[in-house]
Formats: sequence, structure tokens, C-alpha cells
Amino acid sequence: MASEKLFANIISHAKEYGYIFQSSEIYDGLSAVYDYGQYGAQLKKNIRDAWWKSMTQLHENIVGIDAAIFMHPTTWKASGHVDNFSDPMIDNKDSKKRYRVDHLIEAHATELEDKGEADKAKELLSAMDALLAKDDFTGLKTLIETWKIKCAVSGTANWTDVRQFNLMFSTEFGAVSSDNPEDNIVYLRPETAQGIFVNFLNVQKSGRMKIPFGIAQTGKAFRNEIVARQFIFRMREFEQMEMQFFVRPGTELDWYAKWKETRMQWHIDLGLPAEKLRFHDHIKLAHYANAAVDIEFEFPFGWKELEGIHSRTDYDLRRHQEFSKKKLQYFDNDLNAEGKPYGNYIPFVVETSVGLDRLFLTILSHSYHEEEVPTAEEGKTDTRVVLRLPAKIAPIKLAVFPLTKKDGLPELAEEIMKDCMPHFHCFYEEKDAIGKRYRRQDAIGTPFCVTVDHQTKEDGTVTIRLRDTLEQHRIPAKEVQQFVLNKIA
Repeated sequence: MASEKLFANIISHAKEYGYIFQSSEIYDGLSAVYDYGQYGAQLKKNIRDAWWKSMTQLHENIVGIDAAIFMHPTTWKASGHVDNFSDPMIDNKDSKKRYRVDHLIEAHATELEDKGEADKAKELLSAMDALLAKDDFTGLKTLIETWKIKCAVSGTANWTDVRQFNLMFSTEFGAVSSDNPEDNIVYLRPETAQGIFVNFLNVQKSGRMKIPFGIAQTGKAFRNEIVARQFIFRMREFEQMEMQFFVRPGTELDWYAKWKETRMQWHIDLGLPAEKLRFHDHIKLAHYANAAVDIEFEFPFGWKELEGIHSRTDYDLRRHQEFSKKKLQYFDNDLNAEGKPYGNYIPFVVETSVGLDRLFLTILSHSYHEEEVPTAEEGKTDTRVVLRLPAKIAPIKLAVFPLTKKDGLPELAEEIMKDCMPHFHCFYEEKDAIGKRYRRQDAIGTPFCVTVDHQTKEDGTVTIRLRDTLEQHRIPAKEVQQFVLNKIA
């Protein structure tokens, strides 16, 4: 299936089966903002819980916090977001449509590749990277004009100058007016990391944490993306899962290499295929980093960033120490290789940062399949749409079906539900033919279905069906709970 059609089918499927809805849809929606439906909310929670457990429960030296979305506005001056958190934008004078410059040029490069002009596409992207690295906005506009890149709406190349556009949302804080409106301005956080940095000493002292140690956090972040696209891949309101790992200066690149491999393996263990994941080293480093790499996934719309691993040096703590006038240092009384104590220093930081919504989309994209399966009628097949979600994170683990609504079968099915519901999410249905019920659960992504039939009344066994293989096994009803627990362990 063509990538564009496949991605369109995934988006449609997400709505039809209660995973993702357009926000405020009855009012024609809100651009680049989405709501998670009943199954989407549970899948998202399961992914978040898997990350949280892997970070805070399976590591002795990583703890979690939940910092507020609102922070003192000086936080964002110290972090560099007020001055540096912006993207180069350009407007088409005819259509009035605004583009992020790198997206506009990348789209043109893709068109060149589609025409078989890969060398030209590579040349264009290389020139763009060089100009972005120098923040040469005049050169970027010249590049766009030289390559005759046109607006997709107007079809013209009538461009404004390239200029920066800050991505932070601002709002007023408190109900008291001021002569200076800026006194009441606070920002919706564009990342969760700063909540970790400003709480570094609180966590270290109250938890008696010893370097190296990490602080993890999940939570909402907000960015006023001008070009928000590709469904939930780039949104204005999104959720991050970040961990900041504090280390001794001089050891950060060793820890960077370790976390790079650790995070790649985590995605593979979650169920993503290794051949659809790759590392992409940053050409232009952020102002705070001395090393950076992205873990990319091959989405239906191409290779895109899933998670970032960054060696942030001591930039963040040093800047917050400078702006707050509070010492953010660690006293390390261990000995170095020469037998001398380390003493006081500002720790260096290695960051792992993954977008929960992007990871959700990654799993949804990889799990969606349309396939031909045999029917009961010899020689004929039927199309099955199935979400092959990893069983351990699927929103519904088990569906329980009485074959009919009578003869005591619903009562037996209810007993299985009562036995299993305290341990994992279950779904009960007795409407429609059993085949239709199976198909619905395949589309939802439920890995196991149990059917209670008349034989159950005779010998206490049920049929359990496996979503991915379509295999059916006869097992005692009292063993259903343990069967599913073993599979999702």
C-alpha cells in the first residue's frame, strides 16, 4: 500500500475505534490539537507506565518528580528559551501562508527525489544545513529563490524575508492588573526538563542522592508550532517523558554512549523492529550540548525523530545558578584516580527525551495491518484489519464472549470477567455473531479473546483465540487469568 494511503487509513482507524479524535470536532476542530479516546487514553497510559517503570523502578539511582507547568518567568530567560527558542519562518505574500524554512526546503528536496534527482536534493539539503548552522537568514531566502521553491497554495515564489518566531505560549498570571503588563506574564512550559533542573538540589538533598543519579518526569508541554502536521507527530499540546542524568564532569560522554544504547534497546524491547530504528547524529548542536543524537523511526511518511539523547554539559544548572544567585553545586567526597577528593562542582547532565505522543504514533503505525485471511468457505479469503499492539501495552488484554445470550453462558462468562478484571483490562460482549466480535477486537488490538460455549458447561473449558496467529486453544476457564498474565509479563 502506498505510504500516503496507509497513513490516511491509520488516521481514520484511530478515530473509528476510539483511539484519537480531533479536539473540539463539533466546532470544526482546533488545528494540531487532539483528544485521546477511551482506548487511546489507556494505550497512552500503558506506554507512559512502561517508561516510568523502566526509569524509576528498574534503576536504583533514578527517581521521579512531577513539576508544575507554570514556572517563574526567569526560568525561561536562564534556560535560553526567551532568546533562542524560535524557528526561522517565511511567509508567501500571495497566499499569506507561513512556512518553517527547513520544512519548506525539505519538501522541495523530497519532490526532487521523487523526480529521480537525488543528487540535487542532497545538494539543496546540504546548503540548507550550512546556512542554518550560521543562522544566515538572508542566505536562506536566497537559497529558496535560487531553487525557485514555490508555495503549495498560491504556486508563487513571492516570499517575505526569513525571520525568527518564538514558539512559547504566554499568558497572564494572577488577577491583579499592573502598570507594566509584562509583570504578570508567565509561559506554558515548552519542555519538562527545566522543572527537573530547578529542583535538582531539592531532590538530591531530600533523597540523599549520590552522583551519578537521574531525575525523571512525564508531563504536558506546549509549543506554538506554525507548521504542525502529520497527525499527532507534531502538536501544539503534547506530552514528554524526560530523564536528566547528573554525572561528574569529564564522564558525560561515557554516560551519553551508555544511555544512547540503553534507550535504543528499550524501544526494541517494547516491540519496535530494529530495522525500523536508527541513530541520527546532530550536525548542528544546540547551544547547551556537546553531543546529541536522535533515535529515528521509519514512519509511513519517512524517517523522523522519536527520541533525543543529549549531553547538555553543565549549561542548565550553571545558568540557573547565575540567574537565581543560589548555588546549585554538589559536594562529592569520593576520591578520584589520584586519591584526591572531588570536592564541589556543578554536575554535567545527560538527557533522554522522548515524546509520548510520537511514541504512541510509532506503535500505532507499526501495529496497523490490513491482511487477507481464510474464511470458513474453502478457497475464499476476507480482509482483516488488525492492530498488532504488544500485549503488555494493549489497552484491552482480554475480550470475553458468551457464544449465545442464553443457556447460562453469560453467567459463566461473567465469572471469568470477575476473575480477570482485578488483574488487567477486560471487555465483555454478547452482541453479533462470534466472527464479527473477533474482527472488532482485532481492529481494537485486543490480543486474546475467550469464548464460552456449551462445552464449557460440560467440562469447564473455554476457547481462547490469539489475535496475531488466529490460533485457538481449549483451556480450563479457571486458567484464563494466568494464561493472559503469562503472556503479558
